[in-house]
Amino acid sequence: MTDKKVKKGWVSNLKSGAIYLLLALALGWGVDLWRAQSIASGKAPALVATSVEGENIDLIAMSQEKPVLVYFWATWCSVCTTVSPSVNFVSDGMQVVTVALNSGEQQRVKQYLDAKEYDFTVLNDPKGAISKAWGISLTPTLIVVDKGEITAVTTGFTSPFGMWARMLLS
Repeated sequence: MTDKKVKKGWVSNLKSGAIYLLLALALGWGVDLWRAQSIASGKAPALVATSVEGENIDLIAMSQEKPVLVYFWATWCSVCTTVSPSVNFVSDGMQVVTVALNSGEQQRVKQYLDAKEYDFTVLNDPKGAISKAWGISLTPTLIVVDKGEITAVTTGFTSPFGMWARMLLS
């Protein structure tokens, strides 16, 4: 095979790969938009509660300083088992508040957090009242709140880079 054919094949493969990547990103973005239709937009609902660790949380006040990543998850959610470690990782450098949906009583959620060695802030939502106020019907759902406004919403799997990018762009 000549050097020109090898080079042409490599460039062609690179172009095809770039096209497939752009299509995948567009598809993912479109699915996110479709799945996020039911979620509150614009002004974030008030969220004042005590975390399972006993910390008083006022989400709107927190978001005045810098953006807050709000993560809706559940102990029974299989996708959350892959997203939660990433949320735990980014919580070291970002403001993160998580909401455990229909995951049982306070003690059960605490035991789960201890077993997984998660140290992010958790609000327990045993009856789904918080998730209902926010229009959450899917787990995991991640929302960025900046100065009381919802600036980004994503559902399903998200990487640490995706979380970081959404926070940076808010």
